[in-house]
Amino acid sequence: MTDQLREIIAGCLKGELSAQEKLYRLYAGKMWGVCRRYAMDAEQAKDILQEGFIVIFEKLHQYKGKGSLEGWMRRIFVNLALAEYRKKRLFFYDTNELPINLQDDVSEEELEEAWEFSEEELMEMITSLPPQYRMVFNLYAIEGMSHKEIAQMLGISEGTSKSNLFRAREWLKKKIAGKKEMVQKTLKLKS
Repeated sequence: MTDQLREIIAGCLKGELSAQEKLYRLYAGKMWGVCRRYAMDAEQAKDILQEGFIVIFEKLHQYKGKGSLEGWMRRIFVNLALAEYRKKRLFFYDTNELPINLQDDVSEEELEEAWEFSEEELMEMITSLPPQYRMVFNLYAIEGMSHKEIAQMLGISEGTSKSNLFRAREWLKKKIAGKKEMVQKTLKLKS
């Protein structure tokens, strides 16, 4: 941890608004990305971001300096997003009950072709996942949690967690394949 960050934390612990503003400016961009991955829309992400920093300023005295401050903060934002899902009563259903057509399988080789997306496009695809898929995908692929941890955190079975991750990947494969197909058609029209 840098001396500057230690100074900012000390100022925040004293309730100094300038230190809180500095901490916010240092981490708001990264935490916005976390909020956006879990929120239903940008408005909900803004609410989680604001609430998260309030919690951080209130509980900063609990940060003992073990591990990175960013990791500690990230956990707060993820937990707030999960609480928001529970509050909104977004239940996790057995994915076999969901009306999603994933019959057209896309091979891994097709996805590994030279095809690039901007960060914004990838974020849109992840955000377009149904809530139960997006939550499990984010917790597994981005936060690095195990299916057992996800199941405990969300109150679902490990099998449902695995199934939701599988379905999320299939959903994303179809989105990527669809985008690729659209670009190829556009290129053919231009030739």
